[in-house]
Amino acid sequence: MKFSITQENYTMIADVETIGKDLLIRITGGDTPHIGTVTTLTRTTDLETIRYPSHDGRLHKDDVLAIRIGKIIQTDLPGSCTITAGVHVNHISKKQIMFSAMMSKNLGEQIKAWLEQKNFNSPEPVYYSDSENPQ
Repeated sequence: MKFSITQENYTMIADVETIGKDLLIRITGGDTPHIGTVTTLTRTTDLETIRYPSHDGRLHKDDVLAIRIGKIIQTDLPGSCTITAGVHVNHISKKQIMFSAMMSKNLGEQIKAWLEQKNFNSPEPVYYSDSENPQ
């Protein structure tokens, strides 16, 4: 599924891929999409983020977008969720930065509404019991 929002002269996109009951969400947009951060979560675990260095050695701040989205959808997650985020707007203005918060909230709400309607009927994994071993 693809969700998007355009405000203040740029677009933010959330590509959501289902892998069994798990989600891979790619948040991109602006003039130079990239992967600046990776955030992971489940319904019952805290969000954890890795921030990659940018061209000048500072760490990317795209986790602000991913965390906002993750907190909105967390209670509806059927499995694990990995969110990559990388939105870069050349010479971004303070107003565009302010709008990014509302844009990511909107994307989170779009994804949440989709999750509430999505049927995740995938087979459950089968494991060996403690008394069994592979043959």
